[in-house]
Amino acid sequence: MKRLNRIVLSLSILAGLLAAATLIYPLIQPSSSIPASDEQTELISVPSNLAGFYSQKPLWRDCEGSNKKARCGFIQVPLNWDKPEQGGIQIAIAINPTSNPQNSPYLLMNPGGPGGSGTEWVTKYLDSLGTSKLRSHYNIVGFDPRGVGASTAVKCYDTEGMKSFLYDPSPYEWGSAKDIAFSKSAIKDFGAACLKNTGALLGHVDTSSAAKDMDIIRAVLGSEKLNYLGFSYGTILGATYAAFFPTKVGKFVLDGVVDPTNTPEQESLNQLAGFQSAMKSYLADCIKNDGTCPFAGLTVNQAMQKVGNEFLSPLEEKSIKTSEKGRLLNASVGFTGMLSALYSKESWQYLTAAFKEFFNKKKQDGRIFLLLADSYNEYDDATGTFQSNSNEAFKAISCLDSRESKNNADMEVQNAKALKISSVFGHYWQYGGLACHDWPFDVVAGPKDYSAKNAPTMLVVGTTNDPATPYKQTAHFANKVLAHGRLLTYKGEGHTAYGSSNACIANSVDGFLINNKLPAKEKTC
Repeated sequence: MKRLNRIVLSLSILAGLLAAATLIYPLIQPSSSIPASDEQTELISVPSNLAGFYSQKPLWRDCEGSNKKARCGFIQVPLNWDKPEQGGIQIAIAINPTSNPQNSPYLLMNPGGPGGSGTEWVTKYLDSLGTSKLRSHYNIVGFDPRGVGASTAVKCYDTEGMKSFLYDPSPYEWGSAKDIAFSKSAIKDFGAACLKNTGALLGHVDTSSAAKDMDIIRAVLGSEKLNYLGFSYGTILGATYAAFFPTKVGKFVLDGVVDPTNTPEQESLNQLAGFQSAMKSYLADCIKNDGTCPFAGLTVNQAMQKVGNEFLSPLEEKSIKTSEKGRLLNASVGFTGMLSALYSKESWQYLTAAFKEFFNKKKQDGRIFLLLADSYNEYDDATGTFQSNSNEAFKAISCLDSRESKNNADMEVQNAKALKISSVFGHYWQYGGLACHDWPFDVVAGPKDYSAKNAPTMLVVGTTNDPATPYKQTAHFANKVLAHGRLLTYKGEGHTAYGSSNACIANSVDGFLINNKLPAKEKTC
């Protein structure tokens, strides 16, 4: 469910064990220098043990990054929403003010993930967020959800440990006994490291807690209602907030929906079908429009088989050296690199170049596939560092939110369904019930009802061939789950639409967020 910034080539545990690594902050109320609006609204009625969090006045400073207008700071939220008296953790906030911030509303955004940094989008990638009209109308607020980025964060491995976890070069047959044993061991060790290095926070990075944090953000910024723009995983954050605080919902746009009413198994299969469809669209475009396409002369189905038989299968048997400092490419890394390029049609050119390089009989190379995987994993080989903790946060949040069944019979049924959807990709979509094997904490239940009956109409945006959040689940959420949802459809390719598709989508979303004008029902752009 990750939303990439861009593709760039260049079970129970003793409580005493949990407190070691998480820094718990006593609730403090420093003096305030509000970066944008100084408008204050009446504080809503909150329990007495939450009142200090809701009335805090943070300190603000200039942000680091290319956006010199932005102001940054931290707010405190309860580590444990059920027991807020245990203390707080920090949430990083970045605000891009308008030219007239005191008279401008706030818009909170989340770029996706789980694990995506909203503060980075405000401080580094602001021009990629929506339109100039939106940015001149709203004080744009980005935040790093609990466990993420500059907030009190999840920490599992050092750099070398993360490299080994994500790029293990050992070839083995996917789904074999050796593969299953390796996966179980790797996930168990990873979870143990996360517990050791993160502590109590690891059990509280669930989406429900993060959504409740958003209400403190709303109150601290002095807003009676929360205006929100969420992409990909950010949609489930928004949907969860609306389920908890429907009367506090302002203007909500959810783009590329993760349907919270899906079972984990349904979600996985939907995503598999989405990537299968996106891959076929890419192959059809390559074959038709590129005379040097490495699949020229083949049908789309034949090209899919070539991807499986001549690219992925050989990498299960033997990793290859690449010209990227001799680093190795195996099936896992190659598959990650390939899928990352399917997130946007603009990245298809890199996928074509990667296949050309790999299928070069005179000088086979997997460098571009490796760089694509690096981009997805936010790894910079030049500095030998990961640019964020997004990989650790992704796993920690995902494993608290939901898990596929780990029962062997259930996994075999799921495996068969995956292979029926795609004989090629389905081979690499097996045993999802092992993804959180022996995770230190159980799943944290979310809201029972996501209809948000007492909330105003929310605008829900879906892309017809979105690989990561398939259109049918966006349409289902807008039309069947929400009591008041308006579906806006982008007919095209790629993951999410606003800010990356066309003027029709941009104008429709802006019309709603700026002028409170909903697009026509069932509008398609």
